[in-house]
Amino acid sequence: MIRPRPAGFWIRALAAIIDFAVFFVVYSSFRLLGARVSGADLESSESLKPLASFFTLVFAGAYTSVLHCLGGQTIGKMIVGVSVVAGEDGPPPFGAALLRFVAYFASAATFTVGFMMAGLRRDKRALHDLLAGTRVEHSREPEAAPPPPAETPGPVVAGTV
Repeated sequence: MIRPRPAGFWIRALAAIIDFAVFFVVYSSFRLLGARVSGADLESSESLKPLASFFTLVFAGAYTSVLHCLGGQTIGKMIVGVSVVAGEDGPPPFGAALLRFVAYFASAATFTVGFMMAGLRRDKRALHDLLAGTRVEHSREPEAAPPPPAETPGPVVAGTV
């Protein structure tokens, strides 16, 4: 069996940037919603930032854990064509996916060396992958369907066209 190639640092970084764009939209939406509910204008609602940040963090945890558990891909990973796998090439169970999210903080706490490990290790696993027992691989391309069988000419009958 041919194993997919591990996804390196830069492709994973691009997927993270796309996911952070999703998180920014969610954060902005929470701030706007909080300003509307409280009756304050968005510029003067500095007190809403911590609450919006907390809800965005909860959203990010649910988003990454659930999507990794269901199909191994967040929106960013879908776009760049990589997926998180555990064990025998299946998506990680929910517990491993949640642990992987929490372990992002360990990767960041090491002055981002935990993330950079994906570019330095041969197996391209970052610290959070090692802690959760996962790996990120290029998504498998669908196997090409075999070509249709060639038509064989039937018997030639005299006088037919």
